[in-house]
Amino acid sequence: MAETSKGVTAGKLAINVQKRLTRAQEKVLQKLGKADETRDVAFEEMVTKFNKQMAEGTKLQKDLKAYQTAVKTMHDASRRLQDCLADMYEPEWFGKEEIDSLAEDSDTVWLEYQQNLMDKSVLPMDTYLTQFGDIKARIAKRDRKMVDFDSARHHFSSLQKGKKKDEAKIAKPAALLEKAAPSWAQGLISAHQVAQTNLSYNQAEEELGRAQRIFEELNVELQDELPVLYTSRVGVYVNTFQNMAGHQEKFHKEMGKLTQNLNDIMTKLEEQKHLKPGPPGRPPSTLTPSPDQRHQYTDDNTHTTTTQQGDVTNDSDGELPPGFLYKVRTTDDDAIHEYSATDNDELELNVGDVVLVLAFDNPDEQDDGWLLGLQESLWFQNKDFSAKGVFPENFTQKI
Repeated sequence: MAETSKGVTAGKLAINVQKRLTRAQEKVLQKLGKADETRDVAFEEMVTKFNKQMAEGTKLQKDLKAYQTAVKTMHDASRRLQDCLADMYEPEWFGKEEIDSLAEDSDTVWLEYQQNLMDKSVLPMDTYLTQFGDIKARIAKRDRKMVDFDSARHHFSSLQKGKKKDEAKIAKPAALLEKAAPSWAQGLISAHQVAQTNLSYNQAEEELGRAQRIFEELNVELQDELPVLYTSRVGVYVNTFQNMAGHQEKFHKEMGKLTQNLNDIMTKLEEQKHLKPGPPGRPPSTLTPSPDQRHQYTDDNTHTTTTQQGDVTNDSDGELPPGFLYKVRTTDDDAIHEYSATDNDELELNVGDVVLVLAFDNPDEQDDGWLLGLQESLWFQNKDFSAKGVFPENFTQKI
């Protein structure tokens, strides 16, 4: 069994070696102009387009993977920055919980973007390129079979010419052996020569038919497939970049929201930095008018105001309304700033505002660095204590 296997293998090897030698001889003869070559200009143009398409697809695949690697690198860098910020952010600072949440949300957005790039752009391009290897191999096989067809065609043509010469010789024997042989033997010799010529001729004709059939089958298949493949590149490029653009847009939109939130938190933290003696945060306090503030009185003769604490203050040449301690004003110098309220019990301060300061109902409710007051303009309009609120003292100066 082993010998049979070895014999078969050796036989196939010999056939393959003979085919390569025959093809090499045929190509040499064609280059020397001693044998004509089958040419198909339209097919050659298809192959040129195929090679160009394969090169472009391979480059696009390479650049897509490089882009995906760059996105992963940016994600890693972004994650490290977010982790660094979360580690440095002190627990008592404004928005600590939001900062931790932003880091997690940002990581999720990055991971989703990477996965979409892989699923919708990189993997489809890999699938698209897998078909090129098979078609390239079939083009090479078609070229080899075309050489085999040319070789069989030329061999058959040469036998046709030889057969005509042999037939002429048989009609008019010239060989010495033929002349010397008896008349009955000459007929046998002629019959043998005809039989040998016909055998070679028939074998060559069969080989030509087989070579032509194999070549034409490959040729027809490729002529059908190559134009379709070339046209498909448009859809592949459209889908690749359309999906990529769509996921980029979604990524940047979601990341834009997260970065805006981060910017807002940083803005609030920057504002709190300017609070001088007061702490960054303040516990909530209950703001209700005191009985003494609701029932205030003025001594018309002395022009003084009695407060809930029993203190008597001058009315600033008649400008201080009854029931208030004193006035403060926000200014635009280097030390004083506008104040944006962060809670519903706080007072919004703009540069130039005048605030009438009130006493707290319960002194224990007053936080260090914070005052209770009412916009002077609102007081003169409504005479209503409900619009009062707390504000940082260091944003104002006493007048």
